[in-house]
Amino acid sequence: MVAARRRFDGRIPLAAMTRLSGSLVDTEGECSYSLQFDRDDVLQVSYVELRIDTELPLECQRSLQRFLLPVTMVQRLGLIRDEAEEAALPEEYEALLVPEDGMLRSKDLVEDELVLAVPVVPVAPGSELIAADWPATEEELDKASPFAALAALKKQ
Repeated sequence: MVAARRRFDGRIPLAAMTRLSGSLVDTEGECSYSLQFDRDDVLQVSYVELRIDTELPLECQRSLQRFLLPVTMVQRLGLIRDEAEEAALPEEYEALLVPEDGMLRSKDLVEDELVLAVPVVPVAPGSELIAADWPATEEELDKASPFAALAALKKQ
């Protein structure tokens, strides 16, 4: 594929990505992607450039409402045969260990990148921060402290 400089375009339903589905509110929608195989003429590095465009349905942790997180990414993956070759890759390349059979599975590549794109705490753009300052009521202030009884015992 590298020597022929092949390009593959496709679409994958979000429902087909089992590892990603646990992070999503639902699996409605699909992901479009393209894989472009090539070799860097200067560095002589074989690579695949992965382009992904989708919207992930997530739950906002502020409002607990469903929102769509737009994901558009371009990732250049340097193709390596064993882990020792990873050190020779330039900084702008992520290492991709090619299986022994030489077959790359586009669905797995796309799903791996989307799993990494999901934020740890999803927050919808434009959602307002909820004030976290709740002053104590007068009733709570007047209520005796549970440690006041211990202080009285200590003085005896």
